[in-house]
This record gives sequence, structure tokens and C-alpha cells, in this order.
Amino acid sequence: MKNKLLSTKSAVNMISNETTLCTVGFTLMGASETILKEIERRYLETGLPKDITLMHSAGQSDRESGIQHLAHKGLVKRIIGSHWGLAPKWGELINNNAVEAHCIPQGQLAHLFRAMASGKPGSFSRVGLNTFIDPRVEGGIMNELAYQSGSLMQIVNILGEEYMFYHSIPIDIAIIRGTTADEYGNITMEDEAIKLEALSVAQAVKRYGGKVIVQVKNIARKGTLNSRNVEVPGIYVDAVVQTEDPLTDHRQTSSFFFNPVYSGSVKEAASTLNPIPLTLRKVIGRRGVMELYPDATVNLGTGIPGDTIGPVASEEGILDDVLLTVESGAIGGIPEGGMDFGITKNADAIIEHAYQFDYYNGVGVDITYMGAAEVDQYGNVNVSKFGTKAVGCGGFIDITQPAKKVVFLGTFTAKGLEVDVNDGELKITKEGTKKKFINHVGQITFSGEYARNREQPVYFVTERAVFQLSFKGLELIEYAPGIDVEKDIISQMDFKPHISPELKPMPTELFKDSLLNIKRFFEKERINLIES
Repeated sequence: MKNKLLSTKSAVNMISNETTLCTVGFTLMGASETILKEIERRYLETGLPKDITLMHSAGQSDRESGIQHLAHKGLVKRIIGSHWGLAPKWGELINNNAVEAHCIPQGQLAHLFRAMASGKPGSFSRVGLNTFIDPRVEGGIMNELAYQSGSLMQIVNILGEEYMFYHSIPIDIAIIRGTTADEYGNITMEDEAIKLEALSVAQAVKRYGGKVIVQVKNIARKGTLNSRNVEVPGIYVDAVVQTEDPLTDHRQTSSFFFNPVYSGSVKEAASTLNPIPLTLRKVIGRRGVMELYPDATVNLGTGIPGDTIGPVASEEGILDDVLLTVESGAIGGIPEGGMDFGITKNADAIIEHAYQFDYYNGVGVDITYMGAAEVDQYGNVNVSKFGTKAVGCGGFIDITQPAKKVVFLGTFTAKGLEVDVNDGELKITKEGTKKKFINHVGQITFSGEYARNREQPVYFVTERAVFQLSFKGLELIEYAPGIDVEKDIISQMDFKPHISPELKPMPTELFKDSLLNIKRFFEKERINLIES
């Protein structure tokens, strides 16, 4: 077998004009910074490569790095991905029609890579029906330029049921990352926080006769790696690049160069998981935690869900009674939030990206907590596009559509909202200038109609009101103590919700800096289960 170690420049020279390039990463986790920087340098100095198609399943940036290096007009002519919320340069290119942009749900892209690897013409799923991904709605087309190519999906009928069919997209070059490579190109991932879809992408590229480039920190002598630790065999690898600056270009996460807690080799002491202060966001998270029950398998989205549900559950002493998961492949433990969303402290397991979505799509989590930027009178939710600003759906659709229960967490208004949380009541000191509950959402990322037809329990939790989705539409079921329902809730909505005949105040304990005693509720539930 040949030695596959190459210089970064030599590896990047393998990328030619009009190539379809697939990168693997999740925020900055798994980002091959050394290689991406070299592609950018080469393009800016020589104008090559040009007119490539860029594919990526998860969002891959921390606002500055990752695929931001490829955000140049002329370098990329078409982007196919799921999320650009942390990639402002890409948002600008998409919004200005400087690149053709298509959105495919994150999990569906991860599954599509596997389908391509095994020689299939594509993959089919019910995920995406009735949302903006559905070709009868928008077909995942994110800007005017993309309309010239049309949707990459279609509706098919299988045994009398409608499905989305996601077409295969041949890949020429893949860029993936590992921790250690031997001289034959066998790749391990012992220091990586998540595995993602590196193996599936490498196999998909080989199916089309393409090339796989891998960035690593360490080089081992041929034949010395433990075979059980090899995540990507050398038969799928064409070039290995060893980064010269791992502290900058091979970070485990945006915030950490390396912490063994996130790669699963060390468990952090529970005593170091400090409670978060009582704020507007924590109030929302606490009310969300009240929807939990013993042994629930839970998914957490980014934002308030990822930032609050784990810490509140830990503080209440129920973390061991539920199982928290994140879409990147982490199961158990406490997921991190903010720019490090996707990694987990004290995870029980870290599995491949696509397998996590197999579970999410097939079984469906017991509860998923997600954010909501816009909500309309029909229960539709938008988190993917605002005017011309393209964000993308990420794994949102993959997770919310099959979930057994959906709890949306978010502030009632946006832009400037300030509140006081004190002594069992909520006081609005400054109202947000942007309404979030509007007549019609700008894009349907979550379909209220689809949820109602499935009889899926759906809740919308804010700091001042809780709604449920009913066949009548949005129904107000709780309000915060200290809040005037007409003045502070209904007048701040573009539509009047249905009012539950059993409308009641939210528990005053939510607005006090003390425990909710949810542990006691869990203990009672377990006793009831045993007795029944």
C-alpha cells in the first residue's frame, strides 16, 4: 500500500473546477481548518478552483471559521446544506443571489450519503412533507437563483403513502477529519468530540470514483493502530494532511482545543455542574422541564433548549431519570449550549450522525425541545428564513415531525425584551419591538397541519404564556402571575388565540429562586407505574 501523506497544498490541488465537494463538520467540531484555509488561499491567489458545488449536512461554522473560508463568489456556484445561521458570509451570498442555494434537512443529507454509498438512486422519507422542503410548497429552494435548477426532491407514492424522495448527488471530493492516521490512511477519532458522517461520506465518494482528503493531528507508523479504533479505513482515503497548527486549526470545539470529557474518555464530577442564574431564559427552561416524565428520551435543540434544559434537570436532581440527546450523535449526559452546541459532558455514548437520525426519524424521541422564531395562528413555526435572510432548517424538521411530543421554547417577543423575575411574579420592564406570534409565518419549517393530522402533542412555552396546538389552532392554556392577559399577551399577537376554558396561571415557583421539586413528582410517577 502506498504512503498517503501529502502536503496541504498538494492535497488541495486535487480539487478542480466545477467539482462537487462535500465537507464534514458540526459548528467547528470536525472542521478541517488547515485544508479549508488552503482552499481559500489558493482561490484568492489564483482564482482556482472555481464554480464548485459545496455540500454539507450540518452547519459548519462559528461565525468566523469552518465553511466561512469557502464563502467567495466564484469559488462556489451552488451550495446544498441544512443550516447557515452561524455562517454570516454564506447568508450574505445566498441573500444576494451570488450562489445557488438549496436546503435539505440535516438528517436527510446524512441518510442520503449512506444511500449513495450503497449505490441507491436516493433516499425516501416522510420527513419534510408539508414544510418548505416539500416541492409543492418551496422545494427547499432558498433564493431566486436556485429556482433555475428546481427542487432536488420530489413526492413519490409507496404502497399508498406519500414520501419525499431525495435524489442522489454525485460527490467528487470529500474533506473529513480524524485525530490520528497511519501511513496507509487508516483514521482514528480518539480526540474528536463527535463522529458525524465521515465514514458514510467517504464511502459515497468512492462510489463515484472520487477522492477523500483527511486532516489529522497525529501520524502513526503503518500497521500500529488498534483496528477496533479505526473509524475510516485507509481503503477509502486518498490523501492525509497533518495540521501544523492544531491549537488553531484542529480544535475539538470552538471553545476548547481538547477536553477528554467531550471525547468520552473522562467523566466530570457532578458537583461541578453549577446551577444557572434565574433569568428570563431559565424561567422558560424550567417550565419546559415540567413537561418531562421518568425515562423519557429527549432531544435538545440549540438556543434556550440546549442552554437550559440540561442544567435545570441537573439542578432538580432528575438528570439520571431522563436521557438527553443531541442530533450530532451524543446520547446521555448534559449537552453544551451556545457555540459549542453538539457536544456533551459525560455522554453515555457517541454514535455516528446518521444513526442518531435513524432513531429520530424512525422511533421518534419522547420529547423534543426546540426554539421558535415565528409562530402563526395555525401552529406553523418558522426558524429557517426571514425575508431574504436564509438560515436553513438544520435537523429541526427531522426531529420535530416524528417526535412523540414537541415543546417549543422561546421569548414571547423579540428585540429588546426585558423582564424582572421576582417573588413569584413576572414583570415586563421593556416590551420587545418584534412580535413573534403573527398571522402567517415567512416559511413553514414546522407544519401545524401535519402535527394536527398526527394528533401530535405540541406546546409553545414562553416567559409569560403557554399555548397548546389544538384542532382550533393555537390555544392559550397558562399565563404568568403578574401578567395582564389582554394587555401583555393578546395585544402583543397579530391574531387572537383560542382561550382555554381551563386557563390558569403558570406555577409561581417558576419565578422564585428555589427548586421546583420536580424530583418529588418523578418519584410519585414511578410509584404509580409500579402499582399499575
